[in-house]
Amino acid sequence: MRPRLARRPLRTRLAVVTSAAVAVVALGVLAAAYVVIRYEIRNQLDLQLKQQAGLLAQQARTSGPGVLYAECAWLAAPACAQVVPADPAAPGQRRLVLPVTGATRRVAAGTLGAHYSDIVRDGRSLRMLTTPLGRGRALQVAVRSDTVDKGVEQAGLLLGAVGGAGVLLAAGLGYGASRTALRPVTRLTATAEHIAATRDPAHRIELPPPSDGAAASRDEITRLATSFNTMLGELEDAVAAQRRLVADASHELRTPLTALRTNAELLARAERLTPAQRDRAAGALGRQLREVTGLVNDLIELARDEEPRQLVEQVRLDALTERCVAAARGHWPDTPFTLEAGGAADAVVPGVPARLARLLANLLDNAAKFSPAGAGVEVRLTRAAGALDLTVRDHGPGISDEDLPHVFDRFYRSRQARALPGSGLGLAMARQIARAHGAELTAERPATGGGACFRLRFPAGE
Repeated sequence: MRPRLARRPLRTRLAVVTSAAVAVVALGVLAAAYVVIRYEIRNQLDLQLKQQAGLLAQQARTSGPGVLYAECAWLAAPACAQVVPADPAAPGQRRLVLPVTGATRRVAAGTLGAHYSDIVRDGRSLRMLTTPLGRGRALQVAVRSDTVDKGVEQAGLLLGAVGGAGVLLAAGLGYGASRTALRPVTRLTATAEHIAATRDPAHRIELPPPSDGAAASRDEITRLATSFNTMLGELEDAVAAQRRLVADASHELRTPLTALRTNAELLARAERLTPAQRDRAAGALGRQLREVTGLVNDLIELARDEEPRQLVEQVRLDALTERCVAAARGHWPDTPFTLEAGGAADAVVPGVPARLARLLANLLDNAAKFSPAGAGVEVRLTRAAGALDLTVRDHGPGISDEDLPHVFDRFYRSRQARALPGSGLGLAMARQIARAHGAELTAERPATGGGACFRLRFPAGE
């Protein structure tokens, strides 16, 4: 039964389990009610017998053995009473109607207390009380109990009918409740199946709108649907970013590849070219190869989401910054670089030295590229409130309000940068490296002096 139920839909299983639980509770309550009703009805009958015995006791004390009602022979009276002596051989016992047992004789002799018993006489059910009467006699009083038994039976049938109706109602309500409770799961399943079939993550699960201005329900199913919608949003963004990266990379590669093919075809006819033309074509081919190689390497770096943990070590940030600034001075001899790191000497952060050097090199190259001739690039390393701040500031045209939200996007190039060399991946790569090291890279406009300022903040430094 269990494996068969496990193959059923969740809605069916939930309805069956709910109905079974309600049915067990309802049947238990009804069974307890039946026991209580039966006990109370029979207790009322026992009280009636006791009252009858009390009323007949005075009359029985002056009577000899035998029945007290003439109608007892046919059990037509409401109650049948007889006096039984302790001695079985005592005279006058021929007219006894109710059954006399050894227990009855012991009650008459005073060795056994009063007790109730159920008997059948002439096909009729009776409830009998046997109680001591004194002077070696016992009084037996019996009343018909078939009407009481019939009432108990009718009460049982009525309770059984109520229980059956309750079980059916519980099954219906359980099925309806399971459908209502699992409706978001059904929508989630349908959405997931649709996405699997169409490979389109733009679909969302419809959540119930808030009613009467109240906030939407925050039950587990709604939270699951909300989390699934959030996951779909992240997936859609990732797919869109992937498509955009492929499209942008294809666009960026098209021009240098075309130039490479042109120069390669030109060098294939080298016998028709003068030595100067061959030198120019070979130089252009080399530059374009280096450009394409750099672009491909940048794309590979961007495709890597995290740093190799086995390469992480404690890095002296001030020493690394000094080496990167020295390298930038060699690459950009016309741009003066100044470094101020006195406030964070011996600062250490966990990271991959080569990757952090690439981050700083990208920031320094970007600053030098936008700095006018003779304008300096200021690099400052400071410590504040337990965090390390490394800022790189240039004195170029700065970042416009239009470009500020997009400076870290892949392949994004502002109007001022479109005429400059580069692929638009340097800052995107810098932010990715920063995030992989738990740092935050932001761009801002200085309050005075113009230019742009990039701030790299490590949340914890030693």
